[in-house]
Amino acid sequence: MKQQLINSLAVAVLGISTGAHAQDAAIELESRSVPAKSTDEIARELANPNNSLASLTFKNQYRFYDGDIPGSASQDNFTLLFQPVFPFSLEPTSSGGKANLFVRPAFPILFEQPIIDPATGTWDSVTGLGDIGFDIGYGVTEPNGFLWAVGMVGTLPTATDSRIAGGQFRAGPEMLLAKFEEWGVYGIFPSHQWNVAGWRDGQFNTSQCQLFLISLPGGGWSVGSTPILSYDWKTNDWTIPLNLTVGKTVMFGNTPVKLQAEINYYIDRPDAFGSDWMIGFNVTPVIDNFVERWIRGN
Repeated sequence: MKQQLINSLAVAVLGISTGAHAQDAAIELESRSVPAKSTDEIARELANPNNSLASLTFKNQYRFYDGDIPGSASQDNFTLLFQPVFPFSLEPTSSGGKANLFVRPAFPILFEQPIIDPATGTWDSVTGLGDIGFDIGYGVTEPNGFLWAVGMVGTLPTATDSRIAGGQFRAGPEMLLAKFEEWGVYGIFPSHQWNVAGWRDGQFNTSQCQLFLISLPGGGWSVGSTPILSYDWKTNDWTIPLNLTVGKTVMFGNTPVKLQAEINYYIDRPDAFGSDWMIGFNVTPVIDNFVERWIRGN
């Protein structure tokens, strides 16, 4: 039964009818879906920001707010952040490092995002697509476990409601410095964005820095902290969370999937209004890198 299903998929996906060619195609299709690595190895590779695995991450984030504006403490919302990643493998560096080119868009769908009418001081909420973030980078994993990357981070003005829209194309540099050890990985991932173009006036000048310290104890588990700190140079506001993440890579059939829970408590945020807590649950299936195969003509 399984072989018949694989043969049928080979006919549908690869366009081969019957006979030995169909069987060869079915074997090829099956080999693409079966991971050659253990869940421990996949968990370790997913902990690498420069990893070469294609994946689809669904981040489910529940936020609770607070601030000096009356009514802030009663505000909350849910955000679904979808981030597909299809790395493109490049020639090894002269030092033998594994190099990747990656483009990582992030599509935020906001549900009941709280907003306030400054004229009346009353709260309302918005549901819709937010501004899409992305980064484009060149990353290298050296044989000694040192990781580095350089690239560009940006924001596209795609929000479907003007009340949650930045109204600007924003861009700036990013950099990664990290190190893999037997027990896990640690590093720093700073970036900065300025407003470049758009229809909304006002300066945007914000820095972000993700710190990460991840332990890989085995069994597909990962435990650590990956807080994202930000500083607004225009308003002089910090956003600083205390973060704890726990993840496990498991198999659903032949598909590796990383399940991760995280909790953030914000020890500093904009005084007027900002996140107080964020609880997240992330699902990341690892998939066939059909984009790279298509580009290479395989």
